[in-house]
Amino acid sequence: MSSTDNSNIDFGFQTVNKQEKQKLVKNVFDSVALKYDLMNDLTSFGIHRIWKNELINWISPQKNQKLADIAGGTGDIARKFIEYGGGSAYVIDVNFEMISAGLKHKENNINMHWVAASAENIPIPDNSFDRASIAFGLRNITNRDKALKEIFRILKPGGRFICLEFSKVENDSLKKLYDTWSFKFMPFIGEKITGNKEAYLYLVESIRMFPKQIELSEMFSKAGFSRIRYRNLSNGIVALHSGWKF
Repeated sequence: MSSTDNSNIDFGFQTVNKQEKQKLVKNVFDSVALKYDLMNDLTSFGIHRIWKNELINWISPQKNQKLADIAGGTGDIARKFIEYGGGSAYVIDVNFEMISAGLKHKENNINMHWVAASAENIPIPDNSFDRASIAFGLRNITNRDKALKEIFRILKPGGRFICLEFSKVENDSLKKLYDTWSFKFMPFIGEKITGNKEAYLYLVESIRMFPKQIELSEMFSKAGFSRIRYRNLSNGIVALHSGWKF
């Protein structure tokens, strides 16, 4: 949080009213939806695909499992889950433009279902899913604690939740290089590809405002998860967090 005022929250390095953040985030993703997957490739040099494969490896999809991919955007995680042996997947995202972009992959949308909803209020019954995931979406949610509790609620007993999110870089030299790339080049590439420099400046800033690895683990525990652990990837540029519902 950037402010002690409970009505305010961070939006990148800005402080905004909580009621405004979801609208502002929606505007960001509306503007970049059609180029979002391309930008992920360009700004991470394709490494985001390796990170997401690690998420899927941790999930270890089985044919009898049903996945809820929260803030699932264009559905890349859901597709990987099914491709690697999972049964079915629900993509839950508040942004219609991101879902629309995902629906263009019609040939790869077998056993996928799409739900337009906020992670803070998921219109799914209790104990519905075997696995849940969120990749690079938690930091954009206004009430993260509420979202984590919702994810816990929709998981079956014995279900597992895995979060992939940008985190805190551990190596000082790498951190300097990463910061230079993030603040100097990512917004520039974003402007050239999507026409929206500010959207990618926000995304870069939001990473720096996100809780550290141990703080996110504590949030998992507060939401009810057990057997919580995290694993850094790329020296902490991103981290996987895992929790179970028992």
